[in-house]
Amino acid sequence: MNPELLPPLMFLVTFLLIFSGYPVAFSLGGTALLFSFIGVSQGLFDWALMTAFPSRIFGVMSNYVLLAVPFFIFMGTMLEKSKLAEDLLTTIGLLFGRMRGGLAIAVVFVGALLAAATGVVGASVVAMGLISMPVMLRYGYSKELAAGVITASGTLGQLIPPSVVLVVLADQLEVPVGDLFVGALIPGVMLACMFAAYVAILAFLKPGVAPALPPEEGFQSTTEMLKKVALVMVPPLVLILLVLGSIFLGIATPTEAGALGAVGAMVLAGLNRRLNLLTLRGAMEESTRLTAMVIFLLIGSTAFALVFRGLYGDIWIEDLLTGLPGGKIGLLVVANLTIFLLGFFIDFFEIAFIILPLLVPAARLLGVDLVWFGVMVAMNLQTSFLTPPFGFSLFYLRGVVDEEVPTSAIYRGAIPFIVIQLIGLGLICLFPELVTGLLD
Repeated sequence: MNPELLPPLMFLVTFLLIFSGYPVAFSLGGTALLFSFIGVSQGLFDWALMTAFPSRIFGVMSNYVLLAVPFFIFMGTMLEKSKLAEDLLTTIGLLFGRMRGGLAIAVVFVGALLAAATGVVGASVVAMGLISMPVMLRYGYSKELAAGVITASGTLGQLIPPSVVLVVLADQLEVPVGDLFVGALIPGVMLACMFAAYVAILAFLKPGVAPALPPEEGFQSTTEMLKKVALVMVPPLVLILLVLGSIFLGIATPTEAGALGAVGAMVLAGLNRRLNLLTLRGAMEESTRLTAMVIFLLIGSTAFALVFRGLYGDIWIEDLLTGLPGGKIGLLVVANLTIFLLGFFIDFFEIAFIILPLLVPAARLLGVDLVWFGVMVAMNLQTSFLTPPFGFSLFYLRGVVDEEVPTSAIYRGAIPFIVIQLIGLGLICLFPELVTGLLD
């Protein structure tokens, strides 16, 4: 067999297995074993390389940076299970509700906070769909706008720190997590502001799609409003600022800050008398499930990478990408297009563990700033998670809303926000300072 055919064939078999519905971790690991046997039988692969596999797995399991993943997942899940996120949305909805589009703007605002708290797209979209969709429909919001603003705000969990996505990206790109958090801060806030501005403009031009709340709704007095806002908004904001501030100021590592956030979320739930065995068990089960998925993917991708490199696939990919027309620009176009298309079919973690290790060596050779590249990848995946017909955020929302909201309305509602995200992606491509400015 021609040795040059094995790497692309290995790649093809892996994706055929994934798209057929076979679990991704086992697709990666199984393909690695299959092609290691083929390589050994053809004299193209040194089986001694597989002796490094146990030490690689131990390295994954003892990775201090990845320990932040379960902490941040637990922090967000605890805020959701204890219904602190629901209180936040209700209060902000009443605060902005007297203006046209106020409820939708509140969803964007709370979505950004939930993104900072959970860092997981599925959790944000499900929580916002269950809490805010019935409220917006009850007050006369169009189904398209309600669906679009929920799915778009939920995807902010990809970008706004402290995001689980950014922790995994930093590990795969081999850049400091704190640098990626700082680099993603301005693009994340910018995107949330663009969503809110779109809602405000649409509500001004078409009042019927996003009406203001009736006069009898809302707070009875300014004192009541300030008291409620202080009780509901300030504690989660303080927690998020403590977590991010400790990282940005260099007081704590992301893992230590994640532990602080996890404990802080339990304290908030306890202060609100919502910390019970059921809430704690639900948060722990969800955190364990997602963490186990990440670890299994890491094990599968480690085996895949080991065999792929043993068959000189890394050299094939590197030559392919560095030889593209346009050099750095050509690499960025191909990388963004590939990640965007794969985002329709497979989850972020799978893309991070399969595709990024193949792109990073070429990006380094061509002098691409890896922090900037990582933020681009995160925003790109946000866009693909929103794009019909396969966007994951659309499926998450479809799973939690009633049949009165048709799938077509969810798809139509997402389209304006896809355009906004593409504009945002274009801005950080044209102006890298939006990412790197705070790092200088």
